[in-house]
Amino acid sequence: MSEQHVMWRSETVEAPDLPKKFTFNPKEGIDNPALVISDDKEPDVHPRLCVLRREEGQGFGFYLSRDAGRCRGHVVRQVEPWSSAERAGLRIGDHVLEVNEDFVDDKEHSTVVLKVQASGLKLYLLVLSAQDYEFAVSEGRDLLSVARSYRPEGCSRPRLCHITKEPGCGLGLSIIPIEGARGRYRLNPVTDGPAERAGIQNGDRLIWINGVSISVISYAALAKMVKKCEKHLTVLVIDSRSEEIYNRMGLPIIPAFAETHNLPYRPKTLHLTQGPQGYGFLLRQEKLRSGRIAHILREIDPCSPAETAGMEDGEIVLAVNGEQVEDAEHEGIVSKIRQSGQQVTLTTISIAGRDFYTQLAMSPLLFYDEHIPKCEPFATPALEHPEGHQNPPQPRLCELHKEGTGFGFNLGCVENKPGTYIGQVVSGSTGERAGLRKWDVLIEVNGQNVEDEYFDEVVRLITGGGTPLRLLVVDGLQYDKLRNTRQTINLGLNNKVPDASQDDFV
Repeated sequence: MSEQHVMWRSETVEAPDLPKKFTFNPKEGIDNPALVISDDKEPDVHPRLCVLRREEGQGFGFYLSRDAGRCRGHVVRQVEPWSSAERAGLRIGDHVLEVNEDFVDDKEHSTVVLKVQASGLKLYLLVLSAQDYEFAVSEGRDLLSVARSYRPEGCSRPRLCHITKEPGCGLGLSIIPIEGARGRYRLNPVTDGPAERAGIQNGDRLIWINGVSISVISYAALAKMVKKCEKHLTVLVIDSRSEEIYNRMGLPIIPAFAETHNLPYRPKTLHLTQGPQGYGFLLRQEKLRSGRIAHILREIDPCSPAETAGMEDGEIVLAVNGEQVEDAEHEGIVSKIRQSGQQVTLTTISIAGRDFYTQLAMSPLLFYDEHIPKCEPFATPALEHPEGHQNPPQPRLCELHKEGTGFGFNLGCVENKPGTYIGQVVSGSTGERAGLRKWDVLIEVNGQNVEDEYFDEVVRLITGGGTPLRLLVVDGLQYDKLRNTRQTINLGLNNKVPDASQDDFV
């Protein structure tokens, strides 16, 4: 366990007021004043902070998997001996609640992996042991509240704010030195001015400006920097109380911890399903003005899957299927896309956006946060038979009513194999409301069995079936169990549903 880990625990975790147990002193008899009868308090759960440090070119030394039994959760499956993860106290079975103070238990697994990869040389993980996590699940605890309760009350995360100058009022911000505290400044935004609308609050402490820590520059240099900014300024700030708490806990105040306000560029995710002519784009390796080599999307065909997914000419590929590829070889990226079969997920950003993050000396994936549909908080444990065997999983009938944007889901399949599954469900869509989940395997479309049908035929049945659309589905991870209990099921996928417990080494 690292020293910083101990500091956070000692500063923020207080021993609970445990109820006294029944004690009997034969000399004092039943009137023992220490005697108190009370019910046991509910057992508590104890998050741990693990601070991982790595060298350039090395990993952190652990494998992270999606919790296969639920629609949320990320589990440490393996910790490399002598690694940064082992030295930080990370253990097999730990569930990751936060990555760099960002709650991730309900986020897509690929999103969490990208956040870890983008964190740089230092990574902060808030975790729960396997035992504590299972207890929290069984008790229906709100894990977001569990994570937040680890910090002192009133502690807020830093804010990364992007301020745009406006005619007549400029940035709408005053930077005032704090008397008796060299190198420290408080901010005073103009009411309803650009700075206040960008998230700056009166009395905020200035930590960092345009990628430079103010602790290493003089007030004269700071004033010159602000004056020279043409149209925009990006600052890292925190309120005074939270600054004191961070200092007391021995934690740095860094952009990786920040909530973002008004950032002009964000990575975006493109989900592409291959058409008869492919995906409809070219991937080229080009050199940017900054000198950085980038893999850029070009020549997007009209009405192609790429254009339909929202791809724009000139976007840079940051990740393929949730794996960071910016520094990968061009041929390797092309190979990853081809090996994806009929579906691929690309994380991209515009060239201007990449230049913006380059100037700030940070990865654009640091603030990547793809929204995922909200599932039920936890899967209900299956009841067991007296013999100890679990009840087999049951198919679900989902009825979808077509809306302006369609049914709100994408299909996937294994190349050249019969059988289809749900590849993606759009948040807030009729598909989500009907109960469709990612990785569900399709059994019937409007009463017709499609287990032995190929992808194109299933698409034809869905698009030509009108509305409402009735889909009989079953959870992909449990499909083999169901197949073994129903003689009528004979799905060609047979273990080809993408493995939701696949490990990612980070």
